[in-house]
Amino acid sequence: MNTTSSRTADDDSQERSVLFVYNADTGLFSVVTDYAHKILSPKTYPCNLCALTYGNMGMNKKWKEFIARLNVPIEFLHRDEFVKHHHLSDAQLPAAFVKKGESIAMLITSGEINECTSVDALIALVTEKVETIT
Repeated sequence: MNTTSSRTADDDSQERSVLFVYNADTGLFSVVTDYAHKILSPKTYPCNLCALTYGNMGMNKKWKEFIARLNVPIEFLHRDEFVKHHHLSDAQLPAAFVKKGESIAMLITSGEINECTSVDALIALVTEKVETIT
């Protein structure tokens, strides 16, 4: 998987951000299907990032407060948006990437996210990883 694009002379001056990518697509059908899947069969739900950070009534409050306090810009994309914008259809998702200009590189793997069993574990993981890029 190619996760970086060509470097330019001013790459070092560009701000880094974190791009979280859900293993779910956009659209009403996907939202309804995902909602039902999380309720009916949560153990087989394919997006642990979604499961940990969203409940049935919206974003988890602890997660929302955490990302608001991070000292780097944060962006969230769904799988179909990520493929459209970054052309990385073979990426294992969910995942988080560090974005610098038009370049992206893996920051948190799907395996690492899927090992998290609580939002607190995810917060600890993200905190540790973000420290490596700031």
